[in-house]
Amino acid sequence: MLMDLQGKAEAFHASSGKNLVENPEALSSVPISPAPLKIYDPPLLAVADALDPLWARLKEAEVIGAGHRSPGEWLPGARSVVSYFLPYSAQVRRANRRKGGAATEWIYGQWEGAKFNAALVNFLLETLVAAGAQAVAPMVDPRYKTVDLRCNWSERHTAFIAGLGTFGLSHALITPLGAAGRFGSVITDAHLEPALRAYQEANPSCRTCGICIGRCPCQAITPSGKNHQRCLEYEDATLDLYAPRYGCGKCMTGVPCEGRIPRPRPGFVHES
Repeated sequence: MLMDLQGKAEAFHASSGKNLVENPEALSSVPISPAPLKIYDPPLLAVADALDPLWARLKEAEVIGAGHRSPGEWLPGARSVVSYFLPYSAQVRRANRRKGGAATEWIYGQWEGAKFNAALVNFLLETLVAAGAQAVAPMVDPRYKTVDLRCNWSERHTAFIAGLGTFGLSHALITPLGAAGRFGSVITDAHLEPALRAYQEANPSCRTCGICIGRCPCQAITPSGKNHQRCLEYEDATLDLYAPRYGCGKCMTGVPCEGRIPRPRPGFVHES
């Protein structure tokens, strides 16, 4: 059934007009070419077991906290979680590599891209329900909330559990298609074969090159990690420039993990 969902998600991606911005406004002095702007490349799907013991780990204070709901707390009888990654198109990523503020293409990717992401998660939700399953998508569920920068459902951690990728220094999740993109998920009572995680550690794909540190315009990233409050405040400030849109994404573009899993440096040994 996963392959069926993957195919249907790809078809939705190819046919939905929400993945295109026909006439982007001139939000910067750099012209957008060519138009229209394609926001995402096709999605990559994977499945997590709703009873995987890692869900309990997310409730630990040093990970997310007690407020994080397990799949069964969203949907009693949950058996599977379908997680997906939507990689930004080369056009969006390439534009945001340059120095300075967020590229116009990236700003559209944040705002219009969020609308397409919601459309895709609703499509998968409806597809599962039409097949006779019960399903919940936390992203569009009224119970979803964030308190003190801690959400009650983390799409990145869900993708980690599903085997889609591991964390980098910037706390972005590095997938086989890179870190520059968005995630979504649907919880269901249908049984789908879970993916086998190809990793045991949280961050084996990050080569700790530190390039994302220099890319961050607000110095939110250091060798010891990321200050999420500082990052959020900076992104909020971009509303003054681009309202109602916003964005940054500098730590996910112009870095080795932008569009792939980076190759380790010669002689590099990962330290967990």
